[in-house]
Amino acid sequence: MATRDTGAEQLIKDTAKRIFFAEGRMNATTQDIADAAGVTRTLVNYYFRSKEALFKQVFDESMYDMGRRMDEVLVSDIPFQKKIENFIELFYTQFTAYPYQEAFMISEINSLGFDIPHKQRSPVLEKFLKEIQIQMDLGVVKKMKPVNFLINLFALLAYPLLTRPLFKIVFEISDPQYDKLMNSRKKMIIEMLLN
Repeated sequence: MATRDTGAEQLIKDTAKRIFFAEGRMNATTQDIADAAGVTRTLVNYYFRSKEALFKQVFDESMYDMGRRMDEVLVSDIPFQKKIENFIELFYTQFTAYPYQEAFMISEINSLGFDIPHKQRSPVLEKFLKEIQIQMDLGVVKKMKPVNFLINLFALLAYPLLTRPLFKIVFEISDPQYDKLMNSRKKMIIEMLLN
């Protein structure tokens, strides 16, 4: 039995991730990915029986990777405000590198019905929700349901990134100006959510 060239397989996945998440080419074909990776479409099909299989694997791995990195921040033994600051920094760093990742994931979940790995609520999330409640009881966090705190955090982070093309047109600003605006939001988000 022939051994698989995991280097070629990883190259194809990395190329697909770049095309989908960094360039925003969500309708890219396997031929587009093969061309960008410098391999044949046959090789892409060898590793990923179909375009859908490649999409699903890139999607699943991206969800897992981002979830793992978020979990590392959430379980860190640091003060709550610093934890939220680190979480915001992680989110912005990821979505600066891959500005279309969030839109791609939402689109794939909605249109193809991909399952999100770990259907049960993670123990890390459960623990963090309890930590949010403790911080609310201490008066550090504005009173609300802990789930609403997280929804607000994600909304404040993700919405400006998802709507970036629209806001750049509406406000007539360049990419560097928008990036500066996003950086200034980091402190503002903390101030909005914490007392």
